[in-house]
Amino acid sequence: MFEVPVLLVLIVVVALIFDFTNGAHDCANAIATVVSTKVLSPRVAVVMAASLNFIGAFLGTKVATTLGAGIVNTDMVANCQPLVLAALLGAIAWNLITWYFGIPSSSSHALIGGLMGAAVAYAGFSTLNGASIAEKILLPLILSPLAGFGMGFLTMFLIMLLCARANRNKLTRAFMATSHGLNDAQKTMGVITLALFIFNKIDTIAVPFWVKCVCALAMAMGTALGGWKIIKTMGHKIFKLEPVHGFATETSAAAVICGASLFGAPVSTTHTITACIFGVGSTKRLSAVRWGVAGNLVIAWIL
Repeated sequence: MFEVPVLLVLIVVVALIFDFTNGAHDCANAIATVVSTKVLSPRVAVVMAASLNFIGAFLGTKVATTLGAGIVNTDMVANCQPLVLAALLGAIAWNLITWYFGIPSSSSHALIGGLMGAAVAYAGFSTLNGASIAEKILLPLILSPLAGFGMGFLTMFLIMLLCARANRNKLTRAFMATSHGLNDAQKTMGVITLALFIFNKIDTIAVPFWVKCVCALAMAMGTALGGWKIIKTMGHKIFKLEPVHGFATETSAAAVICGASLFGAPVSTTHTITACIFGVGSTKRLSAVRWGVAGNLVIAWIL
């Protein structure tokens, strides 16, 4: 008879809770600009985002592989069954804290940091895969906001230059929601796959189909809940968004996130789209952007 350890069941449940909070926390990434600019009603925006997050979760596994095998040396933590549970609890706690205060912080890096912290607590810094962390975590952590700012600035500049008036906001928001599911849902897939490996339920770090399904569903359900405090921060507190700004922001952010997903880099969708908003706002005039908000966000990102 196939037996499943109670601890493994608990880990999978907690992982799906994290995925749910990730969807609720990061829902603002996909809908903040279109809701705040009144391009779509909140209800329509949330339903569309939830559906496309679900679809996006099935479009790749490279990010999941990075989370499952690229951060910690799996051979060294193979006997540490509570490892993933500790990482998830830390990430969920940070999600709830930042959600309560309306801070668009990164669920992705909270999870990565939790996984690294749990591994170090178990067997020291030698458990960390330094080269992979530097290449696929730290470098994208720095480059994705810079790329988002640059892409946002460039996209908005080209729109102003070409005087494009076509309303593509619904299409670009759909692109953003799909890219969010493509990158973020895979992170929970990765940690569940790592847990299955540690419990000897799979032989290699390869994402089972049922893991894809439950993670996609949890992400979609969390997205449907919405993250209205964070939407307020991103839609109004950085600078006053207009529909054309939403178009530029969503297009540039989705392009950066999809590019990172193709390379298996678990970037922060939050960092990327927030940087895009700053980039788009800067084309109007530098004083139009509330740079004090940027300082608070950077502090939260570092923590």
